Amino acid sequence: MTTIHLYTKIKATKQVVFDLSRDIDIHQNSASQTDEKAIDGVTSGLIQYNETVTWRGKHFGVYFTHKSRMTVMDLYDYFVDEMEEGTFKSFKHEHFFSEENGITLLTDRLQYETPYGIFGKWFDVLILKKHLTNFLLNRNKVLKELAEKQH
Repeated sequence: MTTIHLYTKIKATKQVVFDLSRDIDIHQNSASQTDEKAIDGVTSGLIQYNETVTWRGKHFGVYFTHKSRMTVMDLYDYFVDEMEEGTFKSFKHEHFFSEENGITLLTDRLQYETPYGIFGKWFDVLILKKHLTNFLLNRNKVLKELAEKQH
């Protein structure tokens, strides 16, 4: 299993950052480089606890679909989305929010397992982990810009 930890400081309330983080439209905007679109489930607006979204996006020249469910939501502090259907063996993205002196710390913890045995592990080490890290960094950059405009 691979784990990616990212920390993003945002000058905005954690309520603002929390809501922007679960906004389907903002995710589509931040994932424009992969032409990612919500095609089923919640396809616009804020995803809520126990709702699903199915994404279709182009990664490595191939279109993939990925269905996630919001499995945990503790308003403004924490939420989790987990893969129900997709290419990964497992995929769990935890989002943590803490605020101090008007600055929100957004913490991402993404844990996933690749299929295809040793070939999946090699692909992860050589390409996938960096790709997913950059994907999240770009998403967080967009979240930060939008949140700080609202502040």
